[in-house]
Amino acid sequence: MRQRFYLFKRGEVWYLQDGLTGKQQSLQTRDRIAAERLWHARNEATASPGINLALARVYLSANDPQMLARTWQTAIEEFCSRGQPQTQAFRRRKLGHPAFASLRPKALVETTAADFLAVLKGVGVMGGACLRSVHNLALGLGWLPGPVLAPKHWPTLQFQPKRGLTWEEHTQILAAEKNPERRLFYDLLWETGTSQSDAAALHAERIDWPNRLLRYCRMKTGTPACLAIGPRLEGVLRALPAQGPLFPTLGATTVNARSAEFWRRCKLLGIKGVSLHSYRYSWAERAKTAGYPERFAQEALGHNSKAVHRAYARNAHVTMPSLEEYQNQRAVKQVIPLPLKREPTPLPHLQGDRSTGETPTETRASELPAPASARPWRNAG
Repeated sequence: MRQRFYLFKRGEVWYLQDGLTGKQQSLQTRDRIAAERLWHARNEATASPGINLALARVYLSANDPQMLARTWQTAIEEFCSRGQPQTQAFRRRKLGHPAFASLRPKALVETTAADFLAVLKGVGVMGGACLRSVHNLALGLGWLPGPVLAPKHWPTLQFQPKRGLTWEEHTQILAAEKNPERRLFYDLLWETGTSQSDAAALHAERIDWPNRLLRYCRMKTGTPACLAIGPRLEGVLRALPAQGPLFPTLGATTVNARSAEFWRRCKLLGIKGVSLHSYRYSWAERAKTAGYPERFAQEALGHNSKAVHRAYARNAHVTMPSLEEYQNQRAVKQVIPLPLKREPTPLPHLQGDRSTGETPTETRASELPAPASARPWRNAG
C-alpha cells in the first residue's frame, strides 16, 4: 500500500511531507527513531481510522474506566443537581427541550461539533447557555479529553432588552387591578425591588418595626437583603396581615401563574417589554438616578456582585450638574467636601540642613529645647 506521508531531513530536524497536498510539517525532533515512530503513526492513522478510535478508547479506559460509559444525560443530571432549588428547576426546564433528545444518550467522548451545532439550532438563547455550561462542567470534571466545540464557535448570546417600569406604567397597572391583594403585591414590588418569588414568600415576622427595617434572604442565592422602611413602604406594609404570610393567596400560587396574570394586565393596557422582574430593574434605575450609594442599593436588592447590580441599573438616566453649579453648591455648603490629603510637617529636630543637603539625623534628648514648664521664670524688668 502506498504511503501518504514521506520522511525527510532538513539540516538537523526531521520533517513530514504530505503526498496529496505537498504540505511540509516539522516533527520538531532531531532523533531519527522518534521521527520514524511519528512517521509510521501518521501513515497508520490515515490508512485505518477505525483502529485509531479503538486505540483511543483503550487509552481512555485505562485512565478512567467510566469515561467511555458516561453520556450527556449523566452530565446534565450533574449540572441540574447544583445550585438552589429554584435554579435547579429552571435548568431542568431548559434542558428538557426536545432538541436535547438526540444528545442525551450519546457518549461524551464520541460527540462531535456537528452534534452540538444541530442542538443549538433548535434551542433558544438560554438553552444554548445551559448547554455550554454543561459542556464546561464536563470538561472541568475531566469527563472530556478536550473541548467538543471551540469557544469562538459558540453562538453569541443575544438577550432581549430589559428595562424597568416607569411610574406612569405602574400607576396604570394599579388603577386597572381590582384585586386588592394583587394591587398591594405590585406596590410592594415597586417600593422594595424584590423578585416576585421573594415578595410572595414574605412573612410579617421579617419586618423589624422598632428599627424600621425589612430583612429577608433571597430564594435564588440565599443572600440576605435589608431595606429601610420609608413612609410609602410603611403604608403598604400596614395594609398587609400583621402575622403570617403577607400574601396568603399569591404565595400559594406558582411563579408562572403570577407572571401570566401580570402579562395579561399589561397586554390590556398596551404596556410592552416588561414583566414582574422589571420591578427589580426599576428599583435599581431609580436608585442610580437619585444618586443612592451603590453599596446601599446592593444591600437592599441582595446583590453580591457590582457587575450584576450595574447591569440592572444600566438604563438609568442620570443628570449631572455642571462644574460651575457644583462649585456654587459647595460654596454654600450644600455638598460635603472630601478631606484633602496633606503632607505631614516634619519635626524641627528631624529636618536636614537644606543648604548643605545633609540628611536628617536623630537629635539627642539633651539637645532638644526644654519645655516651657521647665524653663526658669525671668523677671519682667
